[in-house]
Amino acid sequence: MTNNHRTDQPIKDLIGIGFGPANLALATAIDELSQGAGKPFRTDVIFFEKQPEFGWHRGMLIDGATLQVSFLKDLVTLRNPTSRFSFTAYLHHKNRLVDFINSKTFYPLRTEFHDYLEWVAGHFAPSVAYGHEVLAVRPVRVGEAVRYLEVEARGADGRLTTHRTRNVVFGTGLAPHLPDGGAPSRRIWHSGELLQRTRSLPRDDAQAFAVVGAGQSAAEVAEYLHQSFPSADVHAVLTRYGYSVADDSPFANRVFDPSAVDEFFTAPEDVKRRLLGYHGNTNYAVVDLDLSQSLFRTAYRETVSGARRLHLHNVSRVSKVEEAQEHVNLTVGYLPDSSERHLRVDALIYATGYRPADPLSLLTELESEIKKDDSGRPVLTRDYRVVTTEGVRCGIYVHGANAEHSHGLSAGLLSNTAVRAGEIAQSVTAHAAL
Repeated sequence: MTNNHRTDQPIKDLIGIGFGPANLALATAIDELSQGAGKPFRTDVIFFEKQPEFGWHRGMLIDGATLQVSFLKDLVTLRNPTSRFSFTAYLHHKNRLVDFINSKTFYPLRTEFHDYLEWVAGHFAPSVAYGHEVLAVRPVRVGEAVRYLEVEARGADGRLTTHRTRNVVFGTGLAPHLPDGGAPSRRIWHSGELLQRTRSLPRDDAQAFAVVGAGQSAAEVAEYLHQSFPSADVHAVLTRYGYSVADDSPFANRVFDPSAVDEFFTAPEDVKRRLLGYHGNTNYAVVDLDLSQSLFRTAYRETVSGARRLHLHNVSRVSKVEEAQEHVNLTVGYLPDSSERHLRVDALIYATGYRPADPLSLLTELESEIKKDDSGRPVLTRDYRVVTTEGVRCGIYVHGANAEHSHGLSAGLLSNTAVRAGEIAQSVTAHAAL
């Protein structure tokens, strides 16, 4: 049921759903716009984040793992190189700028970049409600028009609150994906839980692990388990002949340029599909060259010595999973001849990627007024605003992987976050002036 407008309820300018890197970058963009106008950060902006504190893939903050994009593609630099929220500003604050320069790398440690994100998030703590899950976004009608949106959120204590706003920005990130039939349990988990799950496992007692997947996370998990559990076998199950290397060459990386978003957005649908297919190997189911070579050398060295612990089941697929009290039984089928191998492992880890959360699941009362494409996805304008009927006068924005079909591969990645956040902030400001 839609709501009637009550004049006694305060109305916020913007509510952000989720507070990962995407909406964190948006917070910096709004702050810079406000500061540019000689005003402090606007107090009528709030972000809801269901995690109890800021966190970005904490389960994969493996010691020594590095970021896969340049530090210059932080939250702000591509939009505003002089921003006080840049990675270099963070390094200066931590008194590590000179040492980082001397390290001669563009790719900081993942733990360090996470600390940078936390440092920036700390500046906006008063505007973030952590431990709050948004349950619904409902229309608020004034006469015949939807002028505002009502956001219902549930806190960690179970208490429900509602907030009204002129704009909602979805930055809900990605949800872990398990293959059909896969269900998380005590001994079956997604790679995103790696560090939390393995902390309690005795290092010398684990006998074997199985890792399903062929991308960067799968390779990192396999290497981590092999190094961290010196008595355990690690079985990597891949449907390919091995780990495919990511194309991070200079020409291929142009697909992540801010200008590429303009080109992709205006391209015909068949061209968009071809471009996503051509350049999928820059991001999906691919591994950094150094990591791929390291795993190959490990497997080869163990073959020579005869002490095999890293087992690569190439061109194979898990066909059956049976969980017992203290182990998991797997049937791994070899695709070329349909032969099978049976494994008994302490844990099965699915490194099978993520899927974008569907914003329409929170917008059920507005769904009939949202324009969709042939695949049922919301149609977006160039500034990531959802296209609606003329009766909807408030703003709904989506950024992240939900915009990949219309804005290209960089829509859900860190590569273009700074510019994307600035475009959304500018759009919200422009529509407010109408």
